[in-house]
Amino acid sequence: MSEQKKRLEEERRKNLNQIEVLKKDDPFADPDHASDNAAVDTDVREQVGHDTIEAEIKDMQKRVGEIDSALKKINKNQYGYCERCKKPILEARLKLIPEASFCIDCEKRLRK
Repeated sequence: MSEQKKRLEEERRKNLNQIEVLKKDDPFADPDHASDNAAVDTDVREQVGHDTIEAEIKDMQKRVGEIDSALKKINKNQYGYCERCKKPILEARLKLIPEASFCIDCEKRLRK
C-alpha cells in the first residue's frame, strides 16, 4: 500500500507542476496580450493555444482530484475496492491506473 501511496503522491506532484508550466505557457497569460494589436491570424493561433492549454489543465485537474480521492481511500483503508460493486479491484489494474475507482466490469458498464 505504501508503494501505491508514494506513486500517487508523485503523480499528483507531477500533475500540479505541469499545470503551473501550462499556465505560464498560456498565450493569454502575457499581460501585453490584450493590447498587442496582433494580426488576426496571430489572434487565432493564440486563441487555439489558449483553448488547448485550458483543456489540458482541466484534464490534469480532474486527474489530481481522482488521485486525491485515492489517497483519502488509502488513509481510510478503503483503497482498492470498487465504488460500485465493492469487490476488490485487480492489482494489475491498480498498478496501471492507481487512481482507479471501479473494477473493470463496472467501468465497462459505466462507459456503455
